[in-house]
Amino acid sequence: MSTRIRVMIADDHPLFRDGLRAMFESESDIELVGEAATGLEAVALAGQLLPDVALMDIQMPNLDGIEATRRLMAASPNTSVLVVTMFEDHDSVLAAMRAGARGYVVKGMRSADAIRAIRAVAAGEAIFSPAIASRLLGMLADARPSARPVVFPELTERERQTLELIAQGHRNSVIAERLHLSPKTVRNYVTNIFDKLQLADRSQAIVKAREAGLG
Repeated sequence: MSTRIRVMIADDHPLFRDGLRAMFESESDIELVGEAATGLEAVALAGQLLPDVALMDIQMPNLDGIEATRRLMAASPNTSVLVVTMFEDHDSVLAAMRAGARGYVVKGMRSADAIRAIRAVAAGEAIFSPAIASRLLGMLADARPSARPVVFPELTERERQTLELIAQGHRNSVIAERLHLSPKTVRNYVTNIFDKLQLADRSQAIVKAREAGLG
């Protein structure tokens, strides 16, 4: 079975699309399956192609990238949207995340960073450009006094989400579907959870999670 990442580009600048297309030609694990020049085209094309990753600009004709992301997620919920734009303001970042985007990076980054971002969101991770990440961390720091303590800080966010679903009694197959991950990735997360929390089995995980208020 092919392990190539199927990518769709949504951007109204032909030169930018040309640059991405040329970049992908040297990557054996990335396949460009479609290109859209407007927001409406992006939504329609994603519904047809069901790509693994959609690279989404924010400013496009007919429909902006934020609303296009929201509609795309409804048409192709397993697609990971990576916003690639010139806009760095926090309102755009938060709007994109609320719409369902998995990452937010700024145009002008190095090719290696762009490829890494695509692979990351395809694997279910969230990724941001350094400047965006610093801004988000600053926002979180400002809100920290009123924030609830993190449960099981030794776990990653994805591992905590997995544990939450385990505590609710879900099997790995359901967890994979809920988190848009592969079954293998979920199994790895479960193993990591057991190791980090020193748990012997799923029953112990459920008890420990529920005692901490999860599930």
